Amino acid sequence: MRIFDPHIHMTSRTTDDYERMAAAGVRALVEPAFWLGQPRTSVASFADYFDSLVGWEPFRASQFGIRHHATIALNPKEANDPRCREVLALLPRYLDKDGVVAVGEVGYDSMTPEEDEVFAAQLALAVEYELPALVHTPHRDKARGTERSLAVVAESGLDPGRVVIDHLNEVTVPLVRDSGCWLGFSIYPDTKMSPPRMVELLRTYGTERMLVNSAADWGRSDPLLTRVTADAMLAAGFDDDDVDRVLWRNPVEFYGQSGRLELGDEASGDPTGGSASGDPTGGSASASAPASSFEGNSILRGGS
Repeated sequence: MRIFDPHIHMTSRTTDDYERMAAAGVRALVEPAFWLGQPRTSVASFADYFDSLVGWEPFRASQFGIRHHATIALNPKEANDPRCREVLALLPRYLDKDGVVAVGEVGYDSMTPEEDEVFAAQLALAVEYELPALVHTPHRDKARGTERSLAVVAESGLDPGRVVIDHLNEVTVPLVRDSGCWLGFSIYPDTKMSPPRMVELLRTYGTERMLVNSAADWGRSDPLLTRVTADAMLAAGFDDDDVDRVLWRNPVEFYGQSGRLELGDEASGDPTGGSASGDPTGGSASASAPASSFEGNSILRGGS
């Protein structure tokens, strides 16, 4: 089984998570820019963070045979902080970089006028840089936020086929289904979507334009829930091709529109040179510890 997690915040995860993900079949991922967990106090902190998304995190992932890509944006939660507005001028520097496959996360947190302005400005950047867009729907008043998100996308002139509306649920799927946008679902232990609920949505709406992610951020989350969802699909009667479409081919098709996906051998087999475990709860992705470094630092402690 090959898995492409189209939305996961690895900055908030440990190196052990990368190892477990590789053992569970994760071969590629996209990490969207998001908030720090506390307010950032300067634009410089965004520059350091964006640098890590296009440098350190791809290195960490590569140690376990996982291809790491990023999306770059000023996230909706921080769009309301006047200290962060200058980040918009910083974005073009990163939207030109290899491995950046979309503008995101953009969208709404509290649906303020400031968020309206920042959302529209970043969709304009997606048009200018010919990149897809990853849209975050708010955790509160989700139906109204989803409707407003679709309206802003329509106003932007961005082809809806280059937009994924993320964090959907049973209430918001009908709003997005006929829009031409892709549909994103985050699978969480307690909130958002669960594997059984996701399976029922796939039964109802099919597998076309459906993206399943673990998001796996600072809160209680699980980076292996893509694999758990895949197993739940098989147990419910979906076949291997259905699983491969939802967990691999769909994210490849969506982010492939950027022209910047780099999948290499991962597209057809095990990138680690060995056999990846089918056990989503653990296992080792490689027989020996990684020895390379990035900017003089390795994932080892003590080095070699």
